[in-house]
Amino acid sequence: MIKKKNLRIKARLRKSKKDINNKINNFFDWIKGAEIIELNECETEKDPIRPELDNEFRTAYGRKIYGVRYKNQIQAVMCFAFTNQIPKSVYELDIFSRDAFLQSAMRSQNVGKIAVAYTVWSNKKGGGKLIVKEIFKMIKKSNHLNRLVTLSPLTKMARDFHIRNGADELSVNEDTQNFEYKIIK
Repeated sequence: MIKKKNLRIKARLRKSKKDINNKINNFFDWIKGAEIIELNECETEKDPIRPELDNEFRTAYGRKIYGVRYKNQIQAVMCFAFTNQIPKSVYELDIFSRDAFLQSAMRSQNVGKIAVAYTVWSNKKGGGKLIVKEIFKMIKKSNHLNRLVTLSPLTKMARDFHIRNGADELSVNEDTQNFEYKIIK
């Protein structure tokens, strides 16, 4: 009798383990079919970090918006500016990216040497990490970009996200913090 109970318990545990593994696999299946694309605009009101920045700001002076598309829906968004200096505020980001853009007119349109990610958000679990990882690969392949830096809000959540994803903390500013993802070419 005890032996039968033990066998039933073991069978239930195996089934539970199998169910959990299936749920985990299904949970992240969407990542396999996702692709990184450049966007002309994004839904700025969904941006939890910098909703005050409109699409004109996000695409002016060589700035870019990238998204993770899955089944024709955008699941994650990351916005970049390209600079030659590390900004400590959105104001500096604007000034430095304008300056880098104007300098690029003299250098075959390669805008700035530093890619500055200033906002990222995801509608699906795993999307933020996926877009950081894929954009990182794109920057490594570029000829003119040699640094990937963030202009992040001054929150524990932002700090934990970047540290967990392999970034080094560069500076803590009055309203922001900067992290750097090392690019080894």
